[in-house]
Amino acid sequence: MSTGNLGIGDHDHLQEAGKRHLWMHFSRHGSYDDTHDIPIITKGDGMYIWDAQGRKYLDGLAGLFVVQAGHGREELAEAAAKQAKELAFFPLWTFAHPQAIMLAERIASYAPGDLNRVFFTSGGGEAVETAWKLAKQYFKLTGKPTKTKVISRQIAYHGTPHGALSITGIPAMKRDFEPLVPSTTHVPNTNFYRAPESSLGGHTGEKEQLESFGRWAADRIEDAILAEGADTVAAVFLEPVQNSGGCFPPPPGYFQRVREICDEHDVLLVSDEVICAFGRLGEMFGATKFDYQPDIITCAKGLTSGYSPLGAMIASDRLMEPFLQGSTSFAHGYTFGGHPVSAAVAMANLDIFEREDLNGNVLRNEGAFRSTLEKLLDLDLVGDIRGDGYFYGIELVKDKSTKETFNDVESEKLLRGFLSKALFANGLYCRADDRGDPVIQLAPPLIADQSHFDEIEQILRSVLTEAQGLI
Repeated sequence: MSTGNLGIGDHDHLQEAGKRHLWMHFSRHGSYDDTHDIPIITKGDGMYIWDAQGRKYLDGLAGLFVVQAGHGREELAEAAAKQAKELAFFPLWTFAHPQAIMLAERIASYAPGDLNRVFFTSGGGEAVETAWKLAKQYFKLTGKPTKTKVISRQIAYHGTPHGALSITGIPAMKRDFEPLVPSTTHVPNTNFYRAPESSLGGHTGEKEQLESFGRWAADRIEDAILAEGADTVAAVFLEPVQNSGGCFPPPPGYFQRVREICDEHDVLLVSDEVICAFGRLGEMFGATKFDYQPDIITCAKGLTSGYSPLGAMIASDRLMEPFLQGSTSFAHGYTFGGHPVSAAVAMANLDIFEREDLNGNVLRNEGAFRSTLEKLLDLDLVGDIRGDGYFYGIELVKDKSTKETFNDVESEKLLRGFLSKALFANGLYCRADDRGDPVIQLAPPLIADQSHFDEIEQILRSVLTEAQGLI
């Protein structure tokens, strides 16, 4: 099997051209010079990727929470080629094509409740942007034009377009682009490891503490709605498991209480599932996993396993109703939203989900994944391991007994100065992140089994043990 190994001349040219011409995303370009190369990935197969020099790595992040079915799926490439030959492109602007229609029908069949209307985008940020715009116009059409604001959670990431970035709760990511879209408010997230003592209700048992914390966190949403004025708030945007900050799962009863609050104040509940949908938690949608009914779901990433770009906003029949009257239109769209090739790839990808029972694989193995990662709790550096399905965060601490975290200088040295490079050098591609407290995030392809969990744990143990000596 070829590893995608390039000749030294090819590699040198790619490095030179990459440093000269390619503007990479979220990248510190000043760190690449004559002695520091750009990591160039040339091939993927199953659970593994290879770089331009033939080195092999376990993909512990599914690319970027994307490659659910694993790398190198020929049938997905063939589906793209077949569709490109038949109809390479046509927009959904007052026209339709069969692949978009069939995919919309299929997504609606998976979605909970009456979420039957599918609006396609190019990716996740566009889906979030679309959801906010829909919420605003819906309330204008139904006689509540002042309902425009959004509530979301602290440290939560919802995308980079101006509206989605405004919803994002990470101040450092927003600072360079301000002023952003006004009318967003951020409330506490569901990081139980860092829960305020006052949120635990005086309980000593973890079950009771979790329930109390969940109620407390949900009630902060109601506080925010009332503070802003319920007649001004259009929507609450929440991820089933919050990504940024390190995989915060919802406490028991949290989403049920949020649903009650949204119903009471006529606020739309948007489940942002750009990461969590399509098997990441073992269900097609995280809302199904945690048994709540959103008004809108936003999704992307795993819909095609990354073999072609595609996102979607899925809305309830109630939200579509005003747009079925007279000449009313949702004046919004994207050139490549619902692209025929991407839609064909998504259909083939969902065929794989059903034929190979990828969701079932996650549900059968999520406990083993967690227990394997929890072996790392014997390391002084590891404070907490949390998540759900095939989506986990490992929080790193300076002092395990007090949960003391690292300051900015220490975090920079630990994560970027050592961990990111050392994990990759040892054969594991994952994410070391400090948008909240320092964490390592793992989200492998949904085909992962115990052998891959063990490989991940062994690499992490070796590198984290070395890191402990540097603190």
